[in-house]
Amino acid sequence: MIELRHLKTLAALRGSGSLVDAAERLHLTQSALSHQLKSLEHLLDAELFIRKSKPLQFTPAGQRLLRLADDLLPRVEAAQRDLQRLVKGQAGRLHLAIECHSCYQWLMPTLDAFRLKWPEVEVDIPGGHHFAPLPALKRQELDLVITADPRPIEGVSYSPLFRYESLLAIPKDHAFAAKEFVEPGDLANETLITYPVERNLLDIFSHFLDPAGVEPAGIRTAELTILMMQLVASHRGVCALPSWAMTEYLERNYVAARRMGAEGTWGTLYAAYRSNQQELAFIQEFIQLAQQTSEQVLADIKPAVE
Repeated sequence: MIELRHLKTLAALRGSGSLVDAAERLHLTQSALSHQLKSLEHLLDAELFIRKSKPLQFTPAGQRLLRLADDLLPRVEAAQRDLQRLVKGQAGRLHLAIECHSCYQWLMPTLDAFRLKWPEVEVDIPGGHHFAPLPALKRQELDLVITADPRPIEGVSYSPLFRYESLLAIPKDHAFAAKEFVEPGDLANETLITYPVERNLLDIFSHFLDPAGVEPAGIRTAELTILMMQLVASHRGVCALPSWAMTEYLERNYVAARRMGAEGTWGTLYAAYRSNQQELAFIQEFIQLAQQTSEQVLADIKPAVE
């Protein structure tokens, strides 16, 4: 069988022009090099070069193997370089999914900074995921998931990014505007507007209503934050969002907002990744950039504690 060492030997022989120089280039003795070439010629039942020719001449069989060497060896060397970068965490793939409809305010500048530092890492946010991101992460279809709902999954680890408060958006003239904060029971007669996601992914249920055993009078969904704000402003219901997602609407006096509970309703956002990639340098760099960027661009968040 033709081996990579055979192709490297022929390439070295062509480049040096003699057995002596080729052997030195390959860190072999001349005897070992001659034996290797004779074994290859015996295997192929063909001479590969003309002995004692000056300059060294290759036979048609030798020329064919040299064309193979010219095609194959550069690709093998490129693959080896890529593997070295992967092992050292200098290159790889970072396909993300976000279980947070309002995360783009801090995620986009994080990704911009990450691409500048890690140009050899393929970054993508694949669209059309109609399946649970965390199981997809375990299946290696994704490489990182931004989530506020960490679940115990074998082989998946979590790093907290930051803590955030969810506020209840209400019409400016709503009765809740006279309250310092709302309690779970206050929502029993309200229509709750949410993103079209699983109930357990919504903080208002998992951290506020469900623990108190309270159900809103109705639930309505909207895909976009701006649509939710329009519905709230037109008295179609109330909605809970991270405080940063409401900032521009509150500044424009478009809606009002109240805390949920006397101490507020707080959640933690996490970066989820496969445990066997935890030590990859670019994974850790993304987490650090996300923490730093969110602190710079978001108001009213708190550092997360592991």
